[in-house]
Amino acid sequence: MTRDPEEATDGPTDPRVHPEESPGFGEEPEGLEDIEVDRDVTIGEATPRELQATDVAPVASDAAESKVADLRDGDAVERRRAALALGEERRAEGIVDALVEFGLADDDDDVRQFTVESLGALGGERAAAAAVATLDDPDPWVRAEAVVALDRIDRVAHEPAIERALDDEHHAVVRNAMVSLFKLRGEALRPVLVEQSRADSERLREWATHLLAGVDDERATERLEAVANDDTEPQVVRSTAVRALDADPGKFRRQFTGGTENQSTDLPGESTLNRRPDL
Repeated sequence: MTRDPEEATDGPTDPRVHPEESPGFGEEPEGLEDIEVDRDVTIGEATPRELQATDVAPVASDAAESKVADLRDGDAVERRRAALALGEERRAEGIVDALVEFGLADDDDDVRQFTVESLGALGGERAAAAAVATLDDPDPWVRAEAVVALDRIDRVAHEPAIERALDDEHHAVVRNAMVSLFKLRGEALRPVLVEQSRADSERLREWATHLLAGVDDERATERLEAVANDDTEPQVVRSTAVRALDADPGKFRRQFTGGTENQSTDLPGESTLNRRPDL
């Protein structure tokens, strides 16, 4: 299938799709010490079992009570899997209560992130209130997932909380808030997008320029042209600005979803808003 080059997507094109636009393309480093990694990449260690924690298939047929027991008493992998799996249950007071009481109180950051993801899937007032409270979580990826949850539950009702997330110190939280508010406000978000196009974070500048594709305004065009011609900007940000200038703003807004609903993911438990592009 041929993709319309002006079709809005759930984010700036991943540099891996266009290697020639990736930092370091064409260079010949002599060793690992010569390779610079500056896009929030971390290298860690995980066992195969830990890597499979987002696969809920092993517990899919288990009773909800069993999943709650795993969330409460299991090891880290069992708790992560249970937190995700409970989001696929039918919403019931006991399930939401268990996620709030055990999942959001867990010491493991992944358990809390998967918990708030499931609360977003289940919805309801209790889940929404818990997601709002989770915007104060110490882990930025948990906070970023909380924005996704509020967007999914009811972005209109929770607009004030989502807007407050624009002041978060972590780029992923701010990025998610920008995406949600753009879906809600469209061109009216221009001042925020222009401001974030000057953010310290390269990722925020990339997403802000991407979203400016949906703003039919001279000030947006001028800002995109400035970014596209700024030799101090990373190539991926400049390329995003060029694509934004070529896009049709109305078509972009109509097709833009931001990736929170009804889209496939690479792995179970991943949110396309919270995980794409890779951060």
